[in-house]
Amino acid sequence: MYGGDEVSAIVLDLGSHTCKAGYAGEDAPKAVFPSVVGSIEQTGAVDNERDSEATVDGKSGNRPFEAEKTKIRRKLYVGSQALGYRRDHMEVLSPIRDGVVLDWDIVDNIWDHAFRERLLIDPKEHPMLLAEPSSNTPQQREKAAELMFEKYQVPALFLAKNAVLTSFASGRATALVVDSGGGSTTVAAVHDGYVLQKAVATSPIGGEFLTDCLMKSLESKGITIKPRYSFKRKEIRTGEFQTVDLDFPNTTESYRLYSKRVIASDIKECVCRAPDAAYDDAGYANIPMTPYELPDGQTIEIGADRFKIPDVLFNPSLFQTIPGMENAIDSSLPLRGLPQMVIESINKCDADIRRELFSSILLAGGTASMQQLKERLEKDLIEEAPQAARVKVLASGNATERRFSVWIGGSILASLGSFQQMWFSKAEFEEHGASYIQRKCP
Repeated sequence: MYGGDEVSAIVLDLGSHTCKAGYAGEDAPKAVFPSVVGSIEQTGAVDNERDSEATVDGKSGNRPFEAEKTKIRRKLYVGSQALGYRRDHMEVLSPIRDGVVLDWDIVDNIWDHAFRERLLIDPKEHPMLLAEPSSNTPQQREKAAELMFEKYQVPALFLAKNAVLTSFASGRATALVVDSGGGSTTVAAVHDGYVLQKAVATSPIGGEFLTDCLMKSLESKGITIKPRYSFKRKEIRTGEFQTVDLDFPNTTESYRLYSKRVIASDIKECVCRAPDAAYDDAGYANIPMTPYELPDGQTIEIGADRFKIPDVLFNPSLFQTIPGMENAIDSSLPLRGLPQMVIESINKCDADIRRELFSSILLAGGTASMQQLKERLEKDLIEEAPQAARVKVLASGNATERRFSVWIGGSILASLGSFQQMWFSKAEFEEHGASYIQRKCP
C-alpha cells in the first residue's frame, strides 16, 4: 500500500524524557530533543492596562483578575535550543506523567516541531508509526489517532508498543523487555510479537529520579550546581578564568531546576556505574574519588555516590537515605528493585514460556545504558531465579542502540514489505472512526 520507494514512513517515539523522530529504514533517529517544553503565559491585549495597574499595588500581574476570565494564551518553546535560552517567567512543563499524556496541546506542539522544523516534511505525505507505552489506555490511543488524522491529515497510521519494538530491534519475537527510561522503568513480556498485558510491571524510578537523587546528595555535601545561565566566564589571563554571577530575578523555579538537571544528568552519565554487589556505606567509604568539572569551572570530587545512586534501581529503599529525597515517592506504593520486577513479571506468564523469557531479557532505554547495569542485573537474577532457569540478559554493546532501541525497532518494522498491509489508513478512519484503531493495532 505505501511500500513504494518514493514515500518512506516516519517513526515517532515520544518518551517521558526525549522525543525521537526519523525515517523508517534508517539506523538512528534524525531528530532527538527533550520532550519538555518552555511555556510563557500571555494574557490577551485587553488586559494590558489592567495588568500594569495590578502590578502597581504590589500584586503580581494577571493573578487578581483570573476570576474575570482573562484570555490566557501560552507561547510554547520546543526543542533543546529554544529551551537552552533563558526567558523571564518561562515555566518548564512536561506533557507526560507515568507514560500517560496529560496535555495533548503540548504533544501537538512537539509533533509539529519534529515534522516541520527538524525533519522538514509535510505530514500529509508520510504514513506515521507511533511508539506507545506498553500499558497505554484505549482513550489515549484514540486521541492520538484523531489528532494525527484530523489535524495532520496523515495518509496512514500505526501504533506499536514500546516493548514489541525493542524485541524487534534485537531480532526476537519473544523476550522480556526491561525498559528503563527517563520517567519510569517498565518490565513487559512479549510473546510472538504481542505484549502480555497481565505481566507488565512498572516502577516510578527512572533516569530523572536518579538525577534528582544525585543532585540532592551533592547539595547535602555543600556542592552547588550553578545553571549555565546564572554566570559568565571572562578570561583574565591565558588559561585563567574569572566567573561573574548574573542575577535574573524573573527566572521560574521550574526552569532553574531544569537547567540544573541538565548538568546533574551529565554528571550521572559520566561517572556513575552500577555496583557489583548491593551497596553499603562501609564497603564504599574509602573508594577513590572521581573528578568532574562543572560548567562554571569548579571541579568537584564524587566518591561513593557514583555507586549509591545507580543502586537505587536494585534497592529502591536506598533513596530514603538521601537528604531531601525522603518523601519523593509515595511510601504506600510497593517499590520493587529491577530483579524482583523481572521475576514477578515472568511468574505472571504461562509456565511454558517462562524458560524462554529468562534466557532473553532485553535491556532498553537511556538509563539501561549505564555501565555495569547488565552484569549486575544478570548476577542478581541468577541468585534469585529458579535453579532450572538459564538466565541471559541481552543488551546491545552500543549505548546509542540501547537508548534508541524502541525507535530502531519501529524503523525496522515500518520498512518491512510484509508490514505494509497492516497500516490503519485515512479511508478506514473516515469510515469506522477512531475506535477502529483498537482492532487494527492490537
